[in-house]
Amino acid sequence: MKRAIISLGTEAMRKKAPTFVSEIPLRISPAMGRTLDRRMEGARQVDNACLDEAFKRQRLPVESRRYQAARRMESAEAWTAALSESRKKVGFTDYAIRHHAARIRNAAFKKQLDVHVVQKLGTRAYEAVNRWILHQGGRPRFKGVGQLDTVEGKSNDAGIRWREDHVEWRGLAIPARIDPRDEVVAYGLAHRVKDVRLVRRRVHGESRFWVQLGLEGIPYRKIDPKTGSFKHPWGEGEVGLDLGPQTVGAVSATEAFLRTLCEEVVGHHRVIRRIQRHLDRQRRANNLENDQPDGRVKPGPKRWKKSSRMKRTEARLRDLSRREKGHPKTLHGRLANEILAMGTVIRLEKMSYRGFQRRFGRSVGLRAPGECVRILDRKAESAGGQVIEFPTRRAKLSQTCQCGTVRKKPLSQRVHSCECGVEMQRDLYSAFLAWCVNDEGMLHADVVRERWSGAKPLLGAAWSQATEPASGRLRPSSFGASPRSQSGSSAEEGTAQAEAPDAVAVAQAAGESRGEAAVIPLRTPRL
Repeated sequence: MKRAIISLGTEAMRKKAPTFVSEIPLRISPAMGRTLDRRMEGARQVDNACLDEAFKRQRLPVESRRYQAARRMESAEAWTAALSESRKKVGFTDYAIRHHAARIRNAAFKKQLDVHVVQKLGTRAYEAVNRWILHQGGRPRFKGVGQLDTVEGKSNDAGIRWREDHVEWRGLAIPARIDPRDEVVAYGLAHRVKDVRLVRRRVHGESRFWVQLGLEGIPYRKIDPKTGSFKHPWGEGEVGLDLGPQTVGAVSATEAFLRTLCEEVVGHHRVIRRIQRHLDRQRRANNLENDQPDGRVKPGPKRWKKSSRMKRTEARLRDLSRREKGHPKTLHGRLANEILAMGTVIRLEKMSYRGFQRRFGRSVGLRAPGECVRILDRKAESAGGQVIEFPTRRAKLSQTCQCGTVRKKPLSQRVHSCECGVEMQRDLYSAFLAWCVNDEGMLHADVVRERWSGAKPLLGAAWSQATEPASGRLRPSSFGASPRSQSGSSAEEGTAQAEAPDAVAVAQAAGESRGEAAVIPLRTPRL
């Protein structure tokens, strides 16, 4: 059945106050841990029941007679109104799914879960299915035993509540591990708590719990005790960014770099792959009766036996997978801080990261470029800047040269080389062109030529740094060959922050020689 792509914006979006999250570990006793595990299991069953009900109800609106009649109309408003009314009639709304979750809770989980938690689970199931219908996300999956690890309330007034130094939830008072020397936690607890979420993680085979507080305000900025200034300063001006499935390049008026995205995660994944192969050998050795002579698993129901060593291997694999999942977020946060130090207005092409997943599935799964953009957007908003994404088909950065030539290049060609004499690494040159794009998403050749003289030494130094050999680090082939100078020798070693001719001064001199004033839409960068 063909799914309808309709955006139902029936309610006006309210401007929300800025919010940040503070995470604090909890002190759990064995009895308290067993109680929380039982409640998590009940929440998982409610979540699956709501998801199943949402799947059933989402098919009914498009099958109604009024909606089928409205589809034959040319008016998009009539089509949307008919679908909205059909959704309300069959009960495929946020309120209806929350009501269904409350009924399940009253029937089976009244002693374990409160109504606010189950209503939030109903909202989560409805929004997941609705995103799938609107082609904004993949098909939601049902969760197995022990696979739901987060529950949250609707506010801090009822359900899961934060009270000074502990969490209260249906008779449980769970103390928190608060370090009085932690400035980040102290700063967060000084703000109003909007909502509370409990998170369970398995560390070394044991269940541990954290509380995530949704706080009203802006995040805390760390201060370097040696200098007394901010540890992660914010720059001024604009930054051009080129983000691919494996590499990232950034260019500003004073800095440029090209590097591999999440290089440390790839090394850790090799260890996980070895453990996975070891676990597969253990599984086969313990269950020889489940394999066919050719090595394939027999069809039909089977019983699987696990030895003590196999269980220890599974626990180690779960722990490494947990670390691998959280490590990219840490690396993306560091990268975002480095980019914001160059400038708070970031320009990049609007890429299809789902298309990246189809073509470069393993690499994208490890490096998560889409998550990198989300973290950068959030941090840029906190810094008073923004991330501007412009259409790829309009700018055509990977095909365009500053001389005006537009030529399609295969992905295997990693060096931009044009007859006008411009030769530069492809990703770095695309980031430079993104830096020159205006607010309307248009690229003007005059602006590119004016800024090229000041940016060329920075790009050459960044390319040289990225391609120079280093012990323990593999240079990806997407960086291209080592840069060459006009004399044919390798580019001189140097930092991408090396001094370069002032682009503004060069442009002004060029304008005076032509008898006109050259204007460059850039703010003066703070060094």
